[in-house]
Amino acid sequence: MEFTPAYMELVNTGEIDERIESLFDILTHCDLCPRECKINRLQGKTGYCKSDANMMVSMIQPHFWEETPLVGLGGSGAVFLTNCNLQCVYCQNYETSHNGVGLPMTCEQLADNMLYLQRIGCHNINLVTPTHYTPQLVKSIAIAARNGLRLPIVYNCSGYESVKTLKLLDGIIDIYMPDFKYGNDESAQLYSNVPDYFEVCSKAVLEMHKQVGDLVIERDIAYHGLLIRHLILPNDRAGSFKVLEFIANEISRDSYVNIMFQYRPFFHAKEFDEINRPPYIEERDNIQDMAIGLGLHRGFPSG
Repeated sequence: MEFTPAYMELVNTGEIDERIESLFDILTHCDLCPRECKINRLQGKTGYCKSDANMMVSMIQPHFWEETPLVGLGGSGAVFLTNCNLQCVYCQNYETSHNGVGLPMTCEQLADNMLYLQRIGCHNINLVTPTHYTPQLVKSIAIAARNGLRLPIVYNCSGYESVKTLKLLDGIIDIYMPDFKYGNDESAQLYSNVPDYFEVCSKAVLEMHKQVGDLVIERDIAYHGLLIRHLILPNDRAGSFKVLEFIANEISRDSYVNIMFQYRPFFHAKEFDEINRPPYIEERDNIQDMAIGLGLHRGFPSG
C-alpha cells in the first residue's frame, strides 16, 4: 500500500504554518484543553498541566507494547511527553506525568528524533500525552515533514480534549488513539479530578472520528483512523457499559476498541479500597461480553 500521511497536503500548501501560528496564539491565554487555565504560557506561566512554552520530553524510543496494529515488526516510534492535563491517582507513568521527569527539547530537536525513528524502521510517530504541547508538536511535524518524514502521526491522549483544538489538528493527525476512561463522572472526579469527563470525551471522540473515520489496517499495520482504549477498573469503577454503549451507538460499531486488562494499583491507588486490586478475569470477560452484545467486534480482546 502506498501511503501519504495526512499532514503532507497542509505542508505542501503552507496551511500547516497558519495552524501552527493559531496554536501558538492559544498559548497566550491557554485553553488548549478543557481545563481552560487562560494563562500566558509564552511568558513562562504554568497552569494545571505545569507546563510553560518549553516542550519537555521524558523518552523517545521504538515501543513494542502498544496495540498490535501500531507495532508491527519495527515498533511504534514513541515520544513520551512530560506532564499531563489529568492527574490520575493510578497513573503508571506518574514520574513523568505527575512529577515532571523529562528534559527540554526544541521543535528542531524533536523533528530530528522523528526522522531518526523513521530511519530505524518504526511504523509511526506516536505522541504520548500530547495535549498540552500541541503547538510545539505540530511545528515539529512540519519541520520533519519538510526534511523527509512520511510516517503516520498517532495522537495518543487521555480523551480529555478540546474540540476547538482538535479542529486545528484536522488533516494533520493520521491516527487518533484516545483513552475513553470513564462513563462514571463520580469516578472521573475521584480518580482523575475531571467531573465532566464523559461529556467532554464523548464530544472529543466524535470529532476525532469525524476527521479520520474507523481504523484502516493494511498488512497488519494501521495507517489511518480512530483507535479507542478503555481500561477496565475493578468493581466497574470505570462505568464501562456506558462507554461501550456510546461507542457502539454514537460512533461506530466498526470502531477498533482495545479493552485493556493491565490495570494495577500504582501510585496513589492503594488509598482507594475499591480500586486497590487488579480486576478479576470475570470482570474482563463480562465487559468483553458487553462489547459483543453491543455489536462491537474489532480489537477488544486484550491480554
